[in-house]
Amino acid sequence: MHTTANRGKGRSLLTQEQAAVAPRFTHRQVLKILVGLVLAMLTSMISTSVVGTALPTIVGTLGGQEQLAWVASATLLTMTASTPLWGKLSDLYGRKRMFQVSLVIFTLAAVGAGFAQDMPQLIAARVVQGIGAGGLQALPQIILGDVVEPRERGRYTGYVGAVFGVSTVAGPLLGGFIVDNLSWRWCFWISVPLAVVAFIVIQKVLKLPLNRRDARVDWWGATFITGGTTALMLMLSLGGHQFAWNSPWTYGLGAFSLAMFAGAVLAERRAPEPILPPRLFADRTFVLTSLASLFVGAAMFGALMFMPQYLQIVKGMTPTASGLMTLPMVLGMLTSSITSGRVVTRTGRWKIFPVVGMLLVAGGLFLLSTLHVGTSLVIIGLDMAVLGIGLGMCMQILVLAAQNAVTRADMASATSGVAFFRSLGGALGVAAFGAILSNRLSGELAERLAAARIPLAGGQATPDLGAPDAIRSLPGPVLEIVLDAFTRAMDTVFLVGVPVALLGAAAAIALKELPLRSSSR
Repeated sequence: MHTTANRGKGRSLLTQEQAAVAPRFTHRQVLKILVGLVLAMLTSMISTSVVGTALPTIVGTLGGQEQLAWVASATLLTMTASTPLWGKLSDLYGRKRMFQVSLVIFTLAAVGAGFAQDMPQLIAARVVQGIGAGGLQALPQIILGDVVEPRERGRYTGYVGAVFGVSTVAGPLLGGFIVDNLSWRWCFWISVPLAVVAFIVIQKVLKLPLNRRDARVDWWGATFITGGTTALMLMLSLGGHQFAWNSPWTYGLGAFSLAMFAGAVLAERRAPEPILPPRLFADRTFVLTSLASLFVGAAMFGALMFMPQYLQIVKGMTPTASGLMTLPMVLGMLTSSITSGRVVTRTGRWKIFPVVGMLLVAGGLFLLSTLHVGTSLVIIGLDMAVLGIGLGMCMQILVLAAQNAVTRADMASATSGVAFFRSLGGALGVAAFGAILSNRLSGELAERLAAARIPLAGGQATPDLGAPDAIRSLPGPVLEIVLDAFTRAMDTVFLVGVPVALLGAAAAIALKELPLRSSSR
């Protein structure tokens, strides 16, 4: 129940009575809950990464080559836009209920994607999948924040962080196996059994009190936040592909996004139950962890997106082999995520990890920027391991710091806010790095082919680069130039990522190391 003072302030603060009934869980109970949460996250992330391997086969069956990019970007768009909403909905209607709703939405959409008969149907299903994925990204960490106090949370967050790395490798490998031995439709259906198990586990082991409150959903805030994020994501996803960066579409979407975010600020100031409470942005820790997460997302998604291209195009690897080559990064993330979490729990000190982690991310990106055509796979693996160790030390500790800095009433909003900025950073990184790669590659190819006086058919300035197999079929002299130009362009991408990571380190350095709480507040 609410106190009169709380109603007058219009804030979603928990009363002392509600805080007192926050449940306590044993280590064994937390591990059981963690199994369900990790399975759900793994379901979402593998389903996203497994599709990339199957895209050529999907296009061969359904057609719609011009709509190919939407199969992946549609999910990223709605996932990013919906992430902040799930945190507030869980405040209003309960963590467990909203977690299960997001899992059901994601699973039904996955089934629909597997039955798609044309590209528009598949894209529509992926849009709905993204809505469910937004909940599966934010809610597990919110639930973990409910069942474990910050002082003990580090020992468990490492496993949540490890899911990111495991899905990176498991997705492409599983996708390759499914495409080779089953139908591409199983790339979507494979998530169903995992989702069912996760649903059952959470239903049985997660017992949280449902504090019913007489509150309304902040529909104006939801509309403005979703609209602004969607416009921004559309601009980043389509810019440089469907329309030029310097075009009315770019300026129109950018202006619309700014207008919607301005409306969100006004709406959130007036809403009794704001989705992202304005008071969060007055909290130094939340602002800095959100900024650091933005830069982490840009560096992580940039590396994950473009490193396989180098391995497949320059090294001639299959998608499955290039997925295996990310194992050093995954093992680095897994080891550092679990180790840093345990050290935080034992010592109570956490700031050192995002600072050192972001510096290692910057170092890993710098090492990757020195790759050349003949770089050995051992060196590539070591460079990726450095990057993975850095990422593992950052991601979950930043979430923990944000959760620790706010009241329990704001914990869900803070958690989903940090996840939102990490996803937004990923979209920004992929768009920016993709534009840099494309421009740098075109310039390098034109310059080198002209210097070598190699004429191309049809009066083209540069060869028409398609799939890795098509590139490998180019004539010897042209292939040599293309591989060297692609490597140099990729080096530029990773080098640009270094200052991005250093900005994240600067944000982490500016954090104040608040003592981790060992009781509710």
